[in-house]
Amino acid sequence: MPHVARRVQVRLAAPPDEVREHIERVGLGPSREMTTLDVQVRADGDHSIVTLSSRLALRVPYFGWFVRILAWVAARRELGDLAGRLRAEVEGRARPADRRASSLLPRVPFGPGQAASLATVAAVGAVANFGGALFTQDGDAVIRSFGRSDQDLGFALALTRAGVLVALVATALADRYGRRRLVLCGLGGIAVANAGAALAPTFEVFTVSQVLARAFVNTTLVVAAIVVIEEAPEGARAFALSMFGLALGLGFGVSVALLPIADLGGDGWRVSFAVSALTVVALPSLARNLAETARFRRMAAARSRRPPRSRWARLRELGAPPYGRRFLALGAVAFLVNVFSAPSSQLTNRYLTRTHHFSNSGVAVFRGVTAGVPGVVGVLLGGRLAETRGRRPVSIIGLVVATVAQMVFFVTAGAVLWVTAVVSIVAAASAGLTLGALDAELFPTEVRGTSNGFLLVCGVAGSATGLLAATTLSGTVGGLGPAIAVCGVASLLAAVVFLPRLPETAARSLDDVSPSEV
Repeated sequence: MPHVARRVQVRLAAPPDEVREHIERVGLGPSREMTTLDVQVRADGDHSIVTLSSRLALRVPYFGWFVRILAWVAARRELGDLAGRLRAEVEGRARPADRRASSLLPRVPFGPGQAASLATVAAVGAVANFGGALFTQDGDAVIRSFGRSDQDLGFALALTRAGVLVALVATALADRYGRRRLVLCGLGGIAVANAGAALAPTFEVFTVSQVLARAFVNTTLVVAAIVVIEEAPEGARAFALSMFGLALGLGFGVSVALLPIADLGGDGWRVSFAVSALTVVALPSLARNLAETARFRRMAAARSRRPPRSRWARLRELGAPPYGRRFLALGAVAFLVNVFSAPSSQLTNRYLTRTHHFSNSGVAVFRGVTAGVPGVVGVLLGGRLAETRGRRPVSIIGLVVATVAQMVFFVTAGAVLWVTAVVSIVAAASAGLTLGALDAELFPTEVRGTSNGFLLVCGVAGSATGLLAATTLSGTVGGLGPAIAVCGVASLLAAVVFLPRLPETAARSLDDVSPSEV
């Protein structure tokens, strides 16, 4: 797509000089946040032809193509409105009302630095989520390669959650040493850990590599999400998080696209892990474009002017009102939701191949159809509704709908399998986005990394509980599908009991929601 986002021409019944005077009164200046407006006037007999063109004014790394698409969509509406206002001014009529802004665009503009930061963190998220999704996608092929059972897979998936202890320490360090440093260390760690998985001679070595990979993935994604929230303009935090969510979906999509490689041979799964290891070559570029957040820099400058506080003091602040109540509610939500979401997401491929006899290629097609476009719709819908309707109602409704649909998915067959998967992914994407926003918004800058680290521990504890419960119950409730469906009760409990206790953060500044004391 060219850098010219859109061009509109309008023929007006007035000479060029008179039209230029009207242009000044209408206020068609060149200053824009995302685009630069160019206005050209030329004579056409007794009339004038005005050409309005919009060009992208931001330099956005990695996802410049996507921003150009957004700018093209924005210009289509903006230039049409400007042309209508100019025609009304020349003809002496009342100005027409501007059309409602596109639901795909943020309600407030991003500055150049904010746009570049979001694009870089989105690239980080895509790389990290790709590396973190491989065990989920290739787990069935891995245990076949090593001759292991379902119980071994469930135990290994649960054991990888032990990496949360490393992630807890790392995310807490982000409050002391900065977000940027921890994100880059996490990315390097993912590549090294997955290199170990690609070369693993035994299932035990593979499992250890994935314990480390999970630790680095959790660290990278938690801290990266904090960067998104801290750098986004007020009124567009959910939108920024939705763009980050799309990038996570891109990384997940790559892992799904590589899944058919596992069908090529017993060790075909190793190729996907090797690809993740090779992403280390992108680290220098990401390091050049990833800046420390302005909020952390301000906090670090203020903290340097006062006596240092111990880590215990930061933990006491996390437990003080009102943050203690918020943490307990969010911790319960994280635990209960993951009791269901972990086995639901990580054992779906196993369920499809064993219960419904899908091949790995068939699973890839199913995932692509039911999670590709629907996931994008869910993320965009969640970002828009979170800003206009509020985080809390979107979280509650989305979580209930997603849970019920996914529970039905695990006890049905045929066309219903596809329909429930689509409904579930749309609702889950919306709910997940708003929950992620609440996790970061409800705590101040100085403990945002620490709080999210502890919430991660709660979520991982729920994941391990759910994985062990699903694989253990599968022999007593009629199979893996019904066992996973039973775990959905925990997710429903989170939606109706704990989420309503959280404060609303939409339409409120971050400093108002969780003021910093530094």
